[in-house]
Amino acid sequence: MKAGVLALQGDFREHARMLAAAGASPLEVRTPEDLAEASCLVIPGGESTTIAKLARSAGLVEPIRERAADGMPMLGTCAGMIVMAERVVEGEPLLGLIDIGVRRNAYGRQVDSFEADVDVEGIDHPVRGVFIRAPLVEDVGERVRVLAEHEGHPVVLEQGSLLVASFHPELIGEHELHAYVLGKV
Repeated sequence: MKAGVLALQGDFREHARMLAAAGASPLEVRTPEDLAEASCLVIPGGESTTIAKLARSAGLVEPIRERAADGMPMLGTCAGMIVMAERVVEGEPLLGLIDIGVRRNAYGRQVDSFEADVDVEGIDHPVRGVFIRAPLVEDVGERVRVLAEHEGHPVVLEQGSLLVASFHPELIGEHELHAYVLGKV
């Protein structure tokens, strides 16, 4: 199975390694034609406003929305969560795929980054995540399941075939969220 990683900004290589470890063949997604070849999609971290600008210029916004509406499994990590959210405090949503409201950079500046183990429903061991200028989930719609919290705040959420995380699991070789989303294909 081909699993796409949105390769407009963010680290394709780390997510590609996690997808390969979970049994998929990674594919860089830079165009709608690339997206058409993928069975699922990972939207990595980076800078959400840059991802939005590049996704618009590459003509990927509507094709991603259409694939999500058709049930394509997707995983968004950190900035990927922001671009998938329906509501962004003091910002504009890009894809509007998952019924959550988020605040960008709510965990602080880069110097405030930290790692934490998170107990995720459906995964039999704690998932290690790296929180770097991470988004904070401020509200959760009725269609969304919270799969994990950290210090009382949702950090892993699911809505149908969509999965989002406030943190970067790929930076330390944690591939369980990637395997979880591949299980939806």
